Amino acid sequence: MFKNILIPTDGSALSRKAIKAGITFAQSVGAKVTGYYGMEALQPYVFGDGYVIDRGTMDQLDRQAKAAGEKYLAEIAKAAAAAGVAYEGLITKPPTAYEGIIDAARKKKCDAIFMASHGRGDLKSLLLGSVTHKVLSHSKLPVIVYR
Repeated sequence: MFKNILIPTDGSALSRKAIKAGITFAQSVGAKVTGYYGMEALQPYVFGDGYVIDRGTMDQLDRQAKAAGEKYLAEIAKAAAAAGVAYEGLITKPPTAYEGIIDAARKKKCDAIFMASHGRGDLKSLLLGSVTHKVLSHSKLPVIVYR
């Protein structure tokens, strides 16, 4: 059925629960797991009197974000290894979180996405937007939502 399942993470507690459930699911169907972390694309915003964040500061923020992503993906790798599930990780810097998830699934030839949903109510979801909702709306792959 499924051979490669993408499990995106943002490092949150709910995301960590979804990782465990996703790896258990992958193990039960004999699939491998691809962990994914999308770094936020920082823009050199202009502040006050025309001050722009300098390139060095932006590079430092990118390094910190990548280190955080590597830490989160290491958690997936450890859980996958403990379950005997093959694992591969990917970090990118997408324009938006949902586009990064869908693109990662395509690049890594995943046939399903297993992700958490923060379970916001309809109004909050409408106002804030939902990465999970956008993935569900735009993905051509099956999306398994963990709550």
